[in-house]
Amino acid sequence: MEGPSMFEKNQALSVIQLDFQGINPPSEPCVMLIFGASGDLTRRLLVPALYNLACDRLLNDNFAVLGTAQDPLTTEQFRERLSNDIEQFHTRETFDQAVWERLVKRFHYLPGDLNELSVFLQLKAEVAKLDARFQTQGNVLFYLATAPRFFGKICDNLDDSGFKEGSGWKHIIVEKPFGTDLNSAIELNKEILSRWDEDHIYRVDHYLGKETVQNLLAFRFSNGIFEPLWNKHYIDNIQFNVAEAVAVEERGEYYDRSGVLRDMIQSHMFQMLAYLCMETPVSLDPDDIRDEKAKLLQSVRIYTPEEAARYVVRGQYGPQLDDKGNVVKPGYRQEKNVDPQSNTETYAATRIHIDNWRWEGVPIYLRSGKALWKRGTEIVVEFKKAASAPFCTTNRRQLGSNRLIFHIQPHQGIEIHFYAKAPGPRLQLQPVNMSFGYGETFKASRYTGYEIMVYSCTHGDATLFSRGDLVEAGWRIAQPIIDHWAMTPAPEFPNYERGSWGPKHATDLVQSENRQWHELVTEELFKRVAIFKDGSSLLLSQIRITLRAKQAAADDIIVKRGDIGREMYLLVRGEVEVTEDDSSVAKTLKAGDFFGEIALLLLTPRSATVRARTDCDLLVLDKSDFDRILCEHPEFAQGVAKVARERYHFGLCKTSLLGYKECKNRLTMSPEMRPACLWTESECAKN
Repeated sequence: MEGPSMFEKNQALSVIQLDFQGINPPSEPCVMLIFGASGDLTRRLLVPALYNLACDRLLNDNFAVLGTAQDPLTTEQFRERLSNDIEQFHTRETFDQAVWERLVKRFHYLPGDLNELSVFLQLKAEVAKLDARFQTQGNVLFYLATAPRFFGKICDNLDDSGFKEGSGWKHIIVEKPFGTDLNSAIELNKEILSRWDEDHIYRVDHYLGKETVQNLLAFRFSNGIFEPLWNKHYIDNIQFNVAEAVAVEERGEYYDRSGVLRDMIQSHMFQMLAYLCMETPVSLDPDDIRDEKAKLLQSVRIYTPEEAARYVVRGQYGPQLDDKGNVVKPGYRQEKNVDPQSNTETYAATRIHIDNWRWEGVPIYLRSGKALWKRGTEIVVEFKKAASAPFCTTNRRQLGSNRLIFHIQPHQGIEIHFYAKAPGPRLQLQPVNMSFGYGETFKASRYTGYEIMVYSCTHGDATLFSRGDLVEAGWRIAQPIIDHWAMTPAPEFPNYERGSWGPKHATDLVQSENRQWHELVTEELFKRVAIFKDGSSLLLSQIRITLRAKQAAADDIIVKRGDIGREMYLLVRGEVEVTEDDSSVAKTLKAGDFFGEIALLLLTPRSATVRARTDCDLLVLDKSDFDRILCEHPEFAQGVAKVARERYHFGLCKTSLLGYKECKNRLTMSPEMRPACLWTESECAKN
């Protein structure tokens, strides 16, 4: 027997006198008129967002949708198409047919050419009918889900057809991109505002609808333990990372005119930057918040051509190759509708300077790219290091930094990395983390990001929408970079392989300031490494927060024979060659392999040289963490022992983790250098 539907649950709850109105009242009554209603944005994001609002009892009963586009559809055909799409694109764990059937009856459609005033007169008449039928009080939400070139004409025709007349509010949601450069953004603002007031215009950025982005405000200003530290005296640097595993795919025609700077950094990332770094607003009133966001963006240094060359890196992905050099997946220039000689960037990284009292001298790093090694959006706030002197006699002679991490997508949460005492009689430190996950704390479905935008717009709440001055401030930061790239020959593209971390020049950008990018490792990566794939969640958690990222270009020496080993390496991408005494290649290691562990175990110089055969992405485990984890997690020790036997044909002593021939030296070693052994007694006797 099936359980009750969402609609039936909501009906049951409505009998109980719960104070829902005081928590999240439903959206305001309105007719939502969607321009471009037959496009991808509507079916993939807008309609699933409306469905989510209906499931969560946040969509007003006095609500209707009128869609319009050039496709010659009837209302019934429009509903049928959406009914097929919603099953594919909804974001909830289960699909509630009853809720959808009730919602889809509110959708209507009227085809027409958006350049024709007569079409808008027909739309106005149809909106009037829906207003009377659904009692929406004359409120109309216009959603411009079209290309930007139509924005001005639509706004003109809405005015000329008399949509401003009558009772109720009229709000216009304008999709991104809002302009393609500073001049076009200024002109588009003038064009729209020549007919409508700023109070009518809601420039949408769906990233601001994500719970973790909104939580930046709540986290900063409602927690007294963080706001006093939110300045140059305590924060060393901040990193914003938006990594996309997907390539350009079917968006080649649009993307080749845009690039990642316009598509992602100038819009989404500058908005997140403003939230994280702005001053405390006078109140939570939308204009007070947007005033502070505007001040922050106006404080970002506008680069000269020389500064743009120094502080900005661009890249373009090439094809992914197999072991024999065959193309597995195409590079950007081989994508559909992309110029084969295109110099459009699919990756960009920059160092931002905020010239105000709070952030003076604090590096702010932004990077984003397509076809990278994972999908993930994170903000890493790295604090200045504590004094190491009191801990000089412990296992941590140099302390690392505390980090605060905001996970935006695909997993939403907040994580803090800090040091704690390890169990045992002696004072030994180890890195630990505390994490908060939305899915573990709140019973909430995954939203598309558009739910909050539509909901807020009906209430006239512009907090999450960009004002005209905010848009122009973002373009003023980006424009000198665009101009510099237009006047400067592009690097040798492609300069990073599909599925990698991006171009090595981006690593050089932060390393030149003695810092590093924080690559947040996923569980999928561990599954590709033999010694970790069966590890416990505790082991993987400890490993994850201790690894640091390293990139090597082809022919770089990663490990030099004779050097003292202080690190173990995990090869995430690429190939390396291992050479021994005679300089001949003893073996080739590939993604998923690791090396360098034997020098750590034996406490001897490196026995071989490891050279990058191709560009490589690596994760590094330092000796202090290696020894601690080896002692605490037998499964890790067993994995290392197995590889040692198979790869190097020797065992590890029961007492000292040394080769068994070195056992006689163990009594002269300090206790911290004598971790538990990997040999069983029988193995020890045999050898």
